[in-house]
Amino acid sequence: MPDQLKGYFGVGVERISKPMNLGNLFRSAHAFGASFLFTINADYSRLRARSDTSVASASLPTYSYDDPAELDLPSGCQLIGVELTDDAVDLPSFRHPKQAAYVFGPERGALSPDVIKRCEFVVKIPTKFCINLASAGAVVMYDRMISLGRFAERPVTAHGGASDAPVHVHGSKMSHLGG
Repeated sequence: MPDQLKGYFGVGVERISKPMNLGNLFRSAHAFGASFLFTINADYSRLRARSDTSVASASLPTYSYDDPAELDLPSGCQLIGVELTDDAVDLPSFRHPKQAAYVFGPERGALSPDVIKRCEFVVKIPTKFCINLASAGAVVMYDRMISLGRFAERPVTAHGGASDAPVHVHGSKMSHLGG
């Protein structure tokens, strides 16, 4: 699956209130092909999280920042806040950048104004109320995969057969990794 996606992404959090949900988020990020993980003003302990059964932080670069001002992203990487705000873009209408870092706030709070100021975009999942941190992360990563991946078109009806994935045309499949 990861070789079908364009670009790269990272996943991070600002403050956390439930370590187990953070472990689940990092495990999902690992499964969806994230390139790096990060925390802002949050301590990540796999032991306390208990739900990161893939040990994502041992497989992916994991960065810890004490303050939003310290956040250092790769050149060209755009920070995307995921938060329920009035002016946030609805996720189904959002075009994911090829190089992105998604930051989620704590379950019992919101992204700080300092983090929001750093974001190129703020997106929201159009739900009636906020959902679990790990669930929100999985929804955003799935949306990214569907919108940037190279998948076959869905059939017109539920009983229609699946079509073939589009043929790769430009560059090598690994060209975004320098291969």
